[in-house]
Amino acid sequence: MAARAGVSVKTVSNVINGAAVGAGTRERVQQAIADLGYRPNISARNLRRGRTGILALAVPELDQPYFAELARLIVDTADEHGYTILIDQTGGGDRREQYVIDGMGAKLVDGVIFSPVAMDRLDIARRVDTTPLVLLGERVSAGPADHVAIDNVAAARTATAHLAGLGRRRIAAIGAQPDRVQGTSHMRERGFRAALEEAGLPVEESLIVPAREYHRRDGAEAAAYLTELEEPPDAVFCFNDTLALGAMRTLHDRGYRIPQDVAVVGFDDIDDGRYNVPSLTTVSPDKAGIARSALRLLLDRIEAIDSPPREVTVRHELRVRESSGVTSRRSRAT
Repeated sequence: MAARAGVSVKTVSNVINGAAVGAGTRERVQQAIADLGYRPNISARNLRRGRTGILALAVPELDQPYFAELARLIVDTADEHGYTILIDQTGGGDRREQYVIDGMGAKLVDGVIFSPVAMDRLDIARRVDTTPLVLLGERVSAGPADHVAIDNVAAARTATAHLAGLGRRRIAAIGAQPDRVQGTSHMRERGFRAALEEAGLPVEESLIVPAREYHRRDGAEAAAYLTELEEPPDAVFCFNDTLALGAMRTLHDRGYRIPQDVAVVGFDDIDDGRYNVPSLTTVSPDKAGIARSALRLLLDRIEAIDSPPREVTVRHELRVRESSGVTSRRSRAT
């Protein structure tokens, strides 16, 4: 290949590894690579660097569509950088999460992207393993590791303000988890409460419904409770889309029209919500941005770039669809 391009072997190596090379020389080498159909041996390169070429992604539940969609984006992004992703499901348990922050086995992976549930800031700070680590979500922020998240308080405030702006006055929330005071649920509840206060609406504790898990079943059960109140809500903000889909099923089965009787907003913008009938209004986090940011931070640490722990906040937007698309409210169907 070097002979075909008329350069040294070292120059070819510099082009392949992204080192500084003159534009004309780079073009000749790249043309030689294309003509010869050369593919770099990434495994051999990683071995020379003392690396495995494998990164890990550890999430609580793979059957949650949000994590499944995010995992796909991270796999695709890692592949662009020549890395393979090992995916681990922790179940949110202490033992499995401890295994993750301990590096998942000696020299098994070059770095870890981790969405913790059980581990908190002090747990992460006490880790002795030196495997590069990037955290996702709201469970652990402001150090002691690089962290990527969205502004869950602001996002929940936007979703709730949207419902209030439609003229809804009894807005419920599904997904509170009082025992997780540092997690995503806490942040979304804060945003929900703040939006009600800003809209001049009372915060009715009976309309804030806990959910042990964030599955369709939990949303359906929460909606059943809300419809049995003496004065049911006219809108529901669910802390994720699967809760919203479960709630919408119960509302439908009990004769409530969406959005005429009850407007519904979710969170995560999963594919199921887009194709549901009615389609689901939802907070859409930039999942592709999360994947890119997490990989960028992790690869920087693998390359031994020394800096204090970094915080990256990824954008979000509200996608208004059919589940909140009608502003007038008519009587419940009989």
